[in-house]
Amino acid sequence: MVIETGFTGGTLDRADALRHDPPAVAALLADPASRLLRLDAFEPVVADDGALSWGTIADAPDGAEFVLLGLAEGRAHFAAVIPGAAPPPPYRSPTLFALLDRLRGGEAATFAGARALIDWHARHPFCARCGHATVPFRAGWGRNCPNCKAEHFPRVDPVVIMIAEHDGRALIGRQAAWPAGRYSALAGFLEPGESIEEAVAREIAEEAGVRVGAVRYVASQPWPFPSQLMIACIAEAEDDAITLDTNELEDARWVTRDEVRAALAGEAGAFGAPPPYAIAHSLLRAWVEG
Repeated sequence: MVIETGFTGGTLDRADALRHDPPAVAALLADPASRLLRLDAFEPVVADDGALSWGTIADAPDGAEFVLLGLAEGRAHFAAVIPGAAPPPPYRSPTLFALLDRLRGGEAATFAGARALIDWHARHPFCARCGHATVPFRAGWGRNCPNCKAEHFPRVDPVVIMIAEHDGRALIGRQAAWPAGRYSALAGFLEPGESIEEAVAREIAEEAGVRVGAVRYVASQPWPFPSQLMIACIAEAEDDAITLDTNELEDARWVTRDEVRAALAGEAGAFGAPPPYAIAHSLLRAWVEG
């Protein structure tokens, strides 16, 4: 089974070789055909057909730094970074929620990469080793320190997101800050010295008090809020007794395939399912379909 997840399926050629060729990147920045991603306060400008909106390099504000997102249709595609600007918020605004629902799959992948990179540049203007101001290099895919020569690269934080299954039912939970009735898979960051399987077992035990055995991988997804890699799994629960950690979850419950199927279909009376661009939605759908 092919599992489709949000923020994947990008069509840009990332053109890694160009990142090592500053004169070639400079030529692309000077090329009138090159395109610049249009953003409105870090949120995408989306056309009626679900496509991202692009301008020219001349549209960038003075002093902007540039990230080469990739190549397509014989043209370079860039995103602009404004030195000194505050990083985008790590949450999704109501406006962004609506825009993400409208974006086509490959377009969402391009936006995800651009937003994660812009966020990283905004959060890393200084060297973690000596504190000196850093400058971009490798076409915006890194920053180096002129003082101590340290090189810094965008980070991706791995997160496990999972359901436990027991006797034909799946374990899901909700946080108090979510929309009323919304339930989703449990999730948590991997910790140092921990495998994916160990992180899945630990997070389920910590949040819901459920012990699990075998863990199987399902799919993954980039999540640009700010820059995670979501690793979706299904774990086999040893029993169904829930002991809730109320610091993490407001509620957790076991649901049947019919209940999940109804929620994914948006039927009234079912719990609120996660949005289609979230990997939790893909994970629940994969579980329903066996």
